[in-house]
Amino acid sequence: MPLRIFLILTLFGVQPLLHAESAEEKGQAIAAESIARDTGWSDMKADMQMILRNRQGEESLREIRMQSLEQENDGDKSLTVFDKPLDVKGTAFLSFSHALGADDQWLYLPALKRVKRISSRNKSGPFMGSEFAYEDLSSFEIEKYTYKYIKDEVIDGLDCFVVEQYPVDKNSGYTRRLVWIDKAEYRVQRAEFYDRKDSPLKTLTYTGYQQYLNKYWRPDRMDMVNHQTGKSTELRWMNYQFGSGLDEADFNKNSLKRAR
Repeated sequence: MPLRIFLILTLFGVQPLLHAESAEEKGQAIAAESIARDTGWSDMKADMQMILRNRQGEESLREIRMQSLEQENDGDKSLTVFDKPLDVKGTAFLSFSHALGADDQWLYLPALKRVKRISSRNKSGPFMGSEFAYEDLSSFEIEKYTYKYIKDEVIDGLDCFVVEQYPVDKNSGYTRRLVWIDKAEYRVQRAEFYDRKDSPLKTLTYTGYQQYLNKYWRPDRMDMVNHQTGKSTELRWMNYQFGSGLDEADFNKNSLKRAR
């Protein structure tokens, strides 16, 4: 996944945060500081297990490889490849996130030997039967939302800011997201998603954060629970690698078909 699910460099430091005059300004300053702290990693690879659970708790497991490329003046590029089970092996998903405008996303289906473009109107649909929507797989860009600081709250022993984020994209499946960001490292700890009727839809929690290169934090696990269907999707991340030398040639539509 997205998978930084949650980045473009906009520098709001501690001073602007302390002196933000409104809840909207403070919410944006918090988001910008979170982005600033996760900038400069260049490229990343990781392995992932995706565990799908239905309402009865029955599980299915998928094994996935993911790589991403940081962009200086736009959203990140990412490539996700399914290795197991056999019925999805070779399926590949390419995403070009954009700070402004709709993201570009393509899905390669090996059974059909065809690349399918994901239209902006379908971004709220489920990704490969999971509880993650296509729009959840986009990198977090500050221009994609407007913001409002709500309150401070302690969750799991961490003092957090609670910020509402309102999608700018009219095709988003959400009216808003409520996000908990810890004050110590500005990492997202939890996000609640509200559907187009502003009813609670999903909750995403991040656990097992590890620091890489003495700067960049990544979770070992992400759990998305759909409150309306009773289904859930767990992502287990491992083998993070940074600075592998990936470039633009590793992220194009041809790379979808050759991803094995």
